[in-house]
Amino acid sequence: MSYTSITKMENLHDEALRGLSFYKEDLDILEKRLVEVAAKNSSFEARQDIEHFQNQFLVQQNNISTLKHKIKSHVHELSVQSSTHGGRVETEKLGIEKELADEYQDLEKVINEMRHEFNRFLSKWM
Repeated sequence: MSYTSITKMENLHDEALRGLSFYKEDLDILEKRLVEVAAKNSSFEARQDIEHFQNQFLVQQNNISTLKHKIKSHVHELSVQSSTHGGRVETEKLGIEKELADEYQDLEKVINEMRHEFNRFLSKWM
């Protein structure tokens, strides 16, 4: 079995967890803006869009929480393995790293697209 250093992985995990915290805070801000729009607009069309964004914000909050949990679980697993193998982990863990990084990038893309869509919504109803 081959092993690799854990140092580079730790930096990627920290960066991803900070990014997820940022996106969670960003969604909280967007939700507050949505509440403002909901208070000012009661048309059927506005209500449909408001409900759509409420649902999207909830889904993305759940996605953030799920990914955060996966990363933290993976970090724990790496930590245990690292302490057993003198600061090194099995190279097969790099595949999991790639999966987590891809999942993070996909989530980031979805949230950014949703934010742009939300900004268009705000420009229409504010």
